[in-house]
Amino acid sequence: MAEVFRTMTEGHEGVYFAADPESGLRAIIAVHSTRLGPALGGTRFLRYPTEQAALTDALDLAAAMTYKAAAAGLELGGGKAVIMADPSTAKTPELLAAYGRAVNALGGRYITAEDVGTTVDDMVVVHTTTPHVAGLPLDLGGSGDPSPATAAGVFAAMRAVAQHLWESPDLSGRRIAVQGVGKVGSALVRILVEEGCDVVVGDVASEATAAVVASHDVAVLPPDEVITAECDILAPCALGGVLREESIPLLGCGAVVGSANNQLRSKPLAEAIRARGITYAPDFVVNAGGIINISEEVGGYSNASALREVSKIEQTLTEILQSASEAGTTPLQAAIARANERLNHSPQPDEPVLETRV
Repeated sequence: MAEVFRTMTEGHEGVYFAADPESGLRAIIAVHSTRLGPALGGTRFLRYPTEQAALTDALDLAAAMTYKAAAAGLELGGGKAVIMADPSTAKTPELLAAYGRAVNALGGRYITAEDVGTTVDDMVVVHTTTPHVAGLPLDLGGSGDPSPATAAGVFAAMRAVAQHLWESPDLSGRRIAVQGVGKVGSALVRILVEEGCDVVVGDVASEATAAVVASHDVAVLPPDEVITAECDILAPCALGGVLREESIPLLGCGAVVGSANNQLRSKPLAEAIRARGITYAPDFVVNAGGIINISEEVGGYSNASALREVSKIEQTLTEILQSASEAGTTPLQAAIARANERLNHSPQPDEPVLETRV
């Protein structure tokens, strides 16, 4: 528990633990900031090796959501939830309903949505016990699966990086290595192939790789070789932490532009990547398409309007890369500074929240 409060002193407003013995629910909801608005963040349904690993993931992901919303100019805060179990065996309507009650107990401070291990259909079940759900189907007033919008945002970010590195946003003929071809990765592959890119993919899930190969003309590498593949752009689109001390010296890319959250094992590694002459596009800027898409639900959702807003990631990242070049810092430092500028000029939330249980 000391670890919880130590981390909260670094910025988190609240951490909530929920359990329901009948359904087997064990969940953690982390609220990093409500300074700009209610904390929005997906629910990750995953079997963690330890409870500490689950807590760390929730805390790190919630903080990333704060910076993601702030850098994108949204009136939203950052939060994240994790359900500690294997979704293939533990996910039931009863568990999801119990989780919805836990979300509802927070009174709107946290709004949930899809993430790894959860789907639009899951959110429909969660919605039966709480209104504080985003990313619902269109017929329920939501914006549907955010994955296509997230992928569109990654492509917009790649255009910005291409302009920065090669003086043209055109990606045709560029070799792109996509690590992870789940919902976002496969949607990104479709865009890249349509744009004439030379795409190579890899995923630990062989069925996901097979599905992409069946639909698109792409090359395949073993999952552990995609990160180090020789390419123009590496796109990590699976779980985080792939950029670490031992993998950075082996990178064969000109830039890293992917959808995975928290790609860096630690923030100082951004400098190690820059020292290798590789451009690291901050993940919380690159993958903001999903949250931008969801934010468009306010006032009535329009996919065309949402995609126009998502395309602005290209300009946002262009400005961040320019700022980093002018200041002699990493793009990550420039992106954090941009987000902090908004956060520091916003009022404190009315009711600071201490650690509690629901």
